[in-house]
Amino acid sequence: MMNPLSDISSGKFGQKTGDNMISFDKAYRIVLDHPGDFGIEQVDLSEAGNRFLAKNIIADRDYPPFDRATKDGIALRYKDANKNTPLVIKGIVAAGTPRQKLPKGQNCMEIMTGAVVPLNADTVVMYEDIDVSSGQAHLNKQPEKGQNIHLKGSDDNKGALLISAGKRIGASEIGIMATVGKSSVEVKKLPSVAVVSTGNELVDIDKEPLPHQIRRSNAYTLRAALSVQNITPSLHHLPDDPQMIRNQLQELVRSQDVLILSGGVSMGKFDYIPKILAELKVDKLFHRVKQRPGKPFWFGRHNDYNTWVFSFPGNPVSTFINHHIYFNDWLRASLGLAQQQFNVILKEELMIQGSLTRFIGVKTVWDNGKLLASTVKSNSSGDLISLASYDGFIRLDPQKHPYKKDEAVSFIPTRLY
Repeated sequence: MMNPLSDISSGKFGQKTGDNMISFDKAYRIVLDHPGDFGIEQVDLSEAGNRFLAKNIIADRDYPPFDRATKDGIALRYKDANKNTPLVIKGIVAAGTPRQKLPKGQNCMEIMTGAVVPLNADTVVMYEDIDVSSGQAHLNKQPEKGQNIHLKGSDDNKGALLISAGKRIGASEIGIMATVGKSSVEVKKLPSVAVVSTGNELVDIDKEPLPHQIRRSNAYTLRAALSVQNITPSLHHLPDDPQMIRNQLQELVRSQDVLILSGGVSMGKFDYIPKILAELKVDKLFHRVKQRPGKPFWFGRHNDYNTWVFSFPGNPVSTFINHHIYFNDWLRASLGLAQQQFNVILKEELMIQGSLTRFIGVKTVWDNGKLLASTVKSNSSGDLISLASYDGFIRLDPQKHPYKKDEAVSFIPTRLY
């Protein structure tokens, strides 16, 4: 395999920019300036994980809702705590029972973790610090006033904002929503997505390919990438037949919110997609971007059906990187979420010339709180195998001077950190 950087300056791989190509920055801005709006839906709390919250979660009561014992032991009045005077045990308080009252005098009550601290008591001493005999508790050391009590409202008061809308729901958010009684929750609705691969050279993954064929991997790569966003797409494959492509795309444009296509969008004689999309009245917002890989990317929208089309080139790395750059950020914009920005520190000097923005696969490692990136060898944008070695891609724009070792550059992660 060859180093992807060895020919960056030499102009190999046919680096033709063409007047009809637009810059990466412009393409990216166009995509984000055309977000979708899919509304809100109610889902069961058990199905809310990894979704985005649509409305604020408010405390329905004080938290905790009562003075709560945090240790097993005895509850007492601090003023009665004396190592030399035993306390008479007046009962046991279990978690889940109503609040009891501690009689005044040299008395205490046994109490279990999570139980309501009795009226008149203000301190809890754990069993490890007392001796119990003949119905009396003897203190082994002087306690601190208020110890081992989780005070009512000390976490948050009734009416407090607990989780803001737009937050991705994880395990901790699920726990909070269960605590406030949310058996179901309103989340941002996700788009319906169809993933379409094209090409006569592709066969199903369970088939034995002929020498001139390959298995269709891009569709499964995209399905896995979409699953991270809680989207389960429908998968479709189309041969290089214009009429079949037209009929299938016409149906999908009418029925889906988003089409993600892989292949058939370059300049070859069998790349029918751009012409057919035009025939179907999908408005082209741009076609071909000054970037590598992923240059032939086509993006548009059918205004009547509010259907967005991301048509990626068929090379695996091109499809992969364009999905992570454009679709993922478009989805965040569609859900009303702020874009995430990541940087890494280069472990090597890199020179980028020409006119194309480069996206280069890297491996990353944490070192003293910094995320360092080193380039990964790759053969071309068709090198599917190399994707398994990437943690993400760095973005490098052409410039006259090299990117220096230890310089911070933009990073698009493709794995979860």
